[in-house]
Amino acid sequence: MSKALKELITSELKARYDGVTSACVVELSGMTVLEQEQLRGALREKSAQMHVIKNRLARYAFRGGPLEPLANVLEGPCALVISETSVIDVAKTLVAATKDLESLKLKSAIFDGDSELLSVVELSKMKGLDELLSEIATLVGSPGRAIAGCIRSPQSKIAGCLKALAEKAA
Repeated sequence: MSKALKELITSELKARYDGVTSACVVELSGMTVLEQEQLRGALREKSAQMHVIKNRLARYAFRGGPLEPLANVLEGPCALVISETSVIDVAKTLVAATKDLESLKLKSAIFDGDSELLSVVELSKMKGLDELLSEIATLVGSPGRAIAGCIRSPQSKIAGCLKALAEKAA
């Protein structure tokens, strides 16, 4: 490959991954084409994409960007998995896929541009955006439910007493 072509591909990769701060790296060696397509389909359902890129060119493209720490784990036939939504959901999908696809090897992941790498399994154990939002909604609503319960409680006791008096008088 000529130097000009390498520079062109590197600049294209920089443009493609510009703004991407979270990604997972997986190893595809030993997987059949059918298994890879099955994995791609499962990832598409999570709004994720899997790109097989030349490791050396990826290292140049990631240099100076948020994905730079991943350059150290790009060895052998690797693929980069990125998502438009939550990379945690993608990691959960990848971990679930390893049960069916034994030859899929999970390497490392980067989350939100953090310079410290995580294993894909560690990332899959984190709570996703939907889970965090539901917890926040529960925490925000719980004081209101407690107040409503306190306000409603005396009224229900009075109503029970009145009902008992009415039944006794009848």
